[in-house]
Amino acid sequence: MNIRRFFGKNAREALAQVKQALGDDAIIVANRSVNGGTEIMAMLETDIAAEAGATTTEMGMDQSRSLLDFVTTKDQPRQASPQAAMPAASAQHHTPAADEPVAHEGAIMDMLKQHSEQQGQAYQVATQTLEDKMMGMMQEMRQMRSHFETQMSAMTWQHHLQHSPAKSKVLSTLLSANFSASLSRQIAEKMPQHIDVHKAPLWAKEVISRNLHTLDDEDALLDRGGIYALVGPTGVGKTTTTAKLAARYVMKHGTQNLGLITTDSYRIGGYEQLRIYGKILGVMVHAVKDEEDLKIALNELKNKHMILVDTVGVSQRDQAVTEQLSMLSRADSPIQKLLCLNATSTGDTLTDVMRSYKKHDIAGCIVTKLDEAAAIGNVLDVLIRERMRLFYTTSGQRVPEDIEVADKQALIERVLTPHQASLPYQYLDEELPLVISSMMQTASQEQQHV
Repeated sequence: MNIRRFFGKNAREALAQVKQALGDDAIIVANRSVNGGTEIMAMLETDIAAEAGATTTEMGMDQSRSLLDFVTTKDQPRQASPQAAMPAASAQHHTPAADEPVAHEGAIMDMLKQHSEQQGQAYQVATQTLEDKMMGMMQEMRQMRSHFETQMSAMTWQHHLQHSPAKSKVLSTLLSANFSASLSRQIAEKMPQHIDVHKAPLWAKEVISRNLHTLDDEDALLDRGGIYALVGPTGVGKTTTTAKLAARYVMKHGTQNLGLITTDSYRIGGYEQLRIYGKILGVMVHAVKDEEDLKIALNELKNKHMILVDTVGVSQRDQAVTEQLSMLSRADSPIQKLLCLNATSTGDTLTDVMRSYKKHDIAGCIVTKLDEAAAIGNVLDVLIRERMRLFYTTSGQRVPEDIEVADKQALIERVLTPHQASLPYQYLDEELPLVISSMMQTASQEQQHV
């Protein structure tokens, strides 16, 4: 195997030499501290594959030689028999003895065929065993490289954090508030060196405020009108939120110019719940089952100033998401889609939901169940990373009281204000380097599989 040696004053310098010479696909075979620096033994992944191929070829040649030896051995008795040494005339009158073996060509061919099959099976077993061993070795090397890179990243972050207490403070604050490692790292890296450690949280609030986009003017939205469909996973609170929005519109413009539609014909009581809200408001609710029904309902409500559509809840991984949103997109009138996000969901779940719905031209978001969430950094993190505008937040079941236009400053103040409940999730300064490096490596692997 073509294993190369690299030497540097420290592990980072040696690793940089490996990447420069062999690229990102290099396999770290071994590393150790030596006098004056760090020594790394590395090789290319393709060299291992080539070595495996050469070994397999040699095995094939050995099997071929074995078969040739077998054929030669079977033919030897016929060449060395006394019958073969006789003159031709004498051989014609020779009669074999009763106990003299007679070689039949068909039997020999059967034996050759049987031997060939046995050798072939043995060759396949040996080849598969070799491939399994090589795959196992490759997997172990990848794990070693991953572990080595994590350690190197942790060392790098440890160096940065030791020389920047303010950066360490920001990272600890954001991670404890349920922000992702990716966004926390990006914010910390952009922090100016002169920021005092006590002013670091205030600086972080300003950065988050600049990157969190909210509804500028609700009156302009209600005055403009249009068709809005609330979409999102099951149980996120779309029906109740639809009723709350309808109530806000009625309080400003009355019931004459409002239309309500529901596509939730699957959930027991789904239509009935919105119908009750509509009856209280004095607005008729139209139930639709498919695209044709939707076109008919929209045509009947075409003179309405605002139309709200409550959609059926579907898991973000269900094919029905695409079917339902495509139905809304094919409507004769443009429908703006508002994605409802559950504040109590984990960051991974919210990211998964956002990726599934965002590709269908989402106009903005509504964060629901804010009163049930102990920490809301996860939902703000997704909104910032996906550059999605936040329209409203909801925090209860009362209609129309428990809905508010998104208050950016109040949300940021809540998410970054320390409280007793979050103390168990606070990271110690010495834990941050390994936490950050591990989270970043996991995020990188997830992106490669997306």
